[in-house]
Amino acid sequence: MLAGVPAPVLAQDAATAAQPPASQPAPAPQGDTIRSITVVGAQRLEPGTILSYIQMRAGDTYSQALADQALKDLYATELFSDASVRNDGGNVVISVTENPVINRIILEGNKRIKNDKILPEIRLAPRQIFTRSKVRADTARIIELYKRQGRFAASVEPKTVELSQNRVDIVFEISEGPKSKVRQINILGNEEFDDGELKGEMVTKEARFFRFFSSNTSYDPDRLAFDQQKLRQFYLTEGYADFRVVSAVAELTPDKRDFIITYVVEEGERYRFGDVEVDSQIRDFDSDRMTNNLAIKSGDWYNAKLVEDTVEQMNELAGTFGYAFADTQPQFVRNQEDLTMDVTFVLREAPRVYVERVDVNGNTLTQDKVIRREFRVAEGDAFNSLQVKRSTNRIKSLGYFQENFEIEQKEGSAPDRIVLEANVEEQPTGELQLSAGFSSIENFILAGSIKQNNFRGRGQTVGASVNYSRYSRSAALSFTEPYVFDRNISAGIDIYRKDYNSFNFTNNDRNRTFEQSTTGFSMRVGVPLTEYISAIGSYTLNYDDVSLDEFTYYSDIDGDGVTECDPVLAGRYLCEAVGNRLSSILGLTLSMRTIDNPYRPTRGHTLSLSTEFAGLGGDVKYLRLRAKGAKYWPVFGGFIFSIQGEGGVIKGLEDRGPGVDDVRLTDRFFLGEPQFRGFDIRGVGPRVLRQPIRDLDGDGVGEVITDRDQVGDDALGGNAFYLGRAELEIPLGSGAREMGLRPSIFVDVGALFNVTKPVLQSAPFPDGIQRQLFDSDGNPLYVDPDDPNQWTTDPTDGSGNPNDPWMYQVAAPFQEVFLGDSASPRVSVGIGVNWNSPFGPFRIDFAHVLKKEPGDDTKRFTFNVGTQF
Repeated sequence: MLAGVPAPVLAQDAATAAQPPASQPAPAPQGDTIRSITVVGAQRLEPGTILSYIQMRAGDTYSQALADQALKDLYATELFSDASVRNDGGNVVISVTENPVINRIILEGNKRIKNDKILPEIRLAPRQIFTRSKVRADTARIIELYKRQGRFAASVEPKTVELSQNRVDIVFEISEGPKSKVRQINILGNEEFDDGELKGEMVTKEARFFRFFSSNTSYDPDRLAFDQQKLRQFYLTEGYADFRVVSAVAELTPDKRDFIITYVVEEGERYRFGDVEVDSQIRDFDSDRMTNNLAIKSGDWYNAKLVEDTVEQMNELAGTFGYAFADTQPQFVRNQEDLTMDVTFVLREAPRVYVERVDVNGNTLTQDKVIRREFRVAEGDAFNSLQVKRSTNRIKSLGYFQENFEIEQKEGSAPDRIVLEANVEEQPTGELQLSAGFSSIENFILAGSIKQNNFRGRGQTVGASVNYSRYSRSAALSFTEPYVFDRNISAGIDIYRKDYNSFNFTNNDRNRTFEQSTTGFSMRVGVPLTEYISAIGSYTLNYDDVSLDEFTYYSDIDGDGVTECDPVLAGRYLCEAVGNRLSSILGLTLSMRTIDNPYRPTRGHTLSLSTEFAGLGGDVKYLRLRAKGAKYWPVFGGFIFSIQGEGGVIKGLEDRGPGVDDVRLTDRFFLGEPQFRGFDIRGVGPRVLRQPIRDLDGDGVGEVITDRDQVGDDALGGNAFYLGRAELEIPLGSGAREMGLRPSIFVDVGALFNVTKPVLQSAPFPDGIQRQLFDSDGNPLYVDPDDPNQWTTDPTDGSGNPNDPWMYQVAAPFQEVFLGDSASPRVSVGIGVNWNSPFGPFRIDFAHVLKKEPGDDTKRFTFNVGTQF
């Protein structure tokens, strides 16, 4: 039977529960000598055990005070729900009712907080003794857990289910309620800054429909205290040195759904910097010279953040010169008369420090040398804080250890000695990815890869990948050794096979008759030139097989029975690309990298310059140059602004004849989706449009069709390109960040150009282009003079007159136009969202083209799921 624990009983405190029931009989006369003590009502406990809990003993003189103390002692054990003491002429009888034993704990109604989060936080557990005080404490604890999640309307009702053998089940019926939001923030006492500006400085935000993904709209007492500090920091950076928050009150609305927060502030007067100077107690630093180099100037508005930055810069400067324990202390003198703040930066004397020892702890798989070789300081070197910070960043960038890794600095065996400790926590470095998805470029996609970034704990990287889609297939093996023979030289090799098709389109219908298969390998060797700059040499050998569907694009052009690629059907540019060729390529790349995170950078820059020379053997000869750079800044408190740019040029080193570009179609640059948002795949740059000619009116006069949905579109690529991008990543709440959502707005600018104008084809209306038919043995066919609907292999009739060739039209009437070969910039703007979905990286973009050139193919909406390009 389910019996609810009465609320008044649960509410009574321990002192009240310890009192004897009011219905007890009147106490026995005082002064009797206790002859015996008997315990009745015990079930699990032995009478001797119960008697050990009290101070009353046989031979004592019975008194009411002694009886009361016995009851208090019994209730203090929390083993009994009821107890009484009766004196019968010296024979004392103690009656007890034992608390039941808990059989199990049941939680009902909890969806937001699961059992494994609640049960470890409560005191009650199976096989423990049930007490009301523990039930009350656990009820309060569960409510507190919900309050920490911002659910202040949560309620918990404890109930008991009585079982046999004095056992009970404890049931906590939980009503979670809605998450309490911040309905309104009121600020009183502010005169210099309006409410909107101050609310913008706070982490807590008012609940509004456009903050659907934000978790900062929920009430959090810790966040309330943090916002007070944010307000103080803001005013201190604006010169209000006397600012204080008088009070901060959070009131729960009557429906217990939301909070109203009210701040009362006192702004005070605004100060300027007065006398600003440096007092250096280190002989290597001249006080006057450092004072002259300060960014703070007398007369500027007081700014506490600028003071903090100056202290940090002076400590880093001292650390650079080996003073690891240098301490800069700002001393302030407030002048109320002229509202100025004098600041003296005292650089306290400290001994010059040397690195006594470098310790590496916590690595079980990773070899010590993998970590030690990333240190920029060695044992015996003078301490340098910048080099220690750089060492920290290099170890973090390995990706083998915890994200919050820091090199700890500890005092050595002497005042001028320091010990550097790298206490690492290894994390899994293997990656196994299996994904399926759909993209607007490749349609259905299957991808799988396996990669180990710290193979055998040596820092080596090995990997294998397979990708399959409707239009492309690839497989690759890779190996990288970052330190060859323990020297600061990296080496790697990639072996791959890639199959592509579909270079040309008609509207959005992808033509699958063009196929390119590339089999090859690439070797590379890298050498660091400076701390941030490295040179990478490479050699690549590719075997390309390019083909067209012979049934569609081949015909007997010369009438000799030999079929070949027909320029009328395929276009001369595609026919020129057909064939097998071997490419032997030497490459050199100079790379600079200072970004803080290789996967999602927030500050720093990258720059690379590369050149490739094809012609050391093989069938292809060209020189290709490329440059690429990016810079990232954190702005506006959480936004990430980036500028990226790249460009390239390729020069053919062989003369392929008049009207033919010296660079092969498959070696040129192409530009469009996904690099250039707002344009279709290969949608920018030189192209040939094949426009049909039709007799629309039936009057025998051909008209050119220019509707892009009915026009063949063949991208030719270009020998030069440039592409620039400015992007602002917009921060969301912690909930959206945990989901991996990263929206952004962007502007893209670029162009693809510089290709030899191809020889254009045409089939004038109404005859088109005709070819003679042949039989399966290659014999030319002629019209049978006796039956015009039949063919014959006889070139003459019975009288010796020549028969008419059996002709067929290989192409409908058309004309070709050449467009898009212009360096004029194309411009697009838009918004996009990155999402690290369970199915793989997801990117969606909406773009609007502001400027384009004739022939360019635009595309407003693009997305990719399951793979990245």
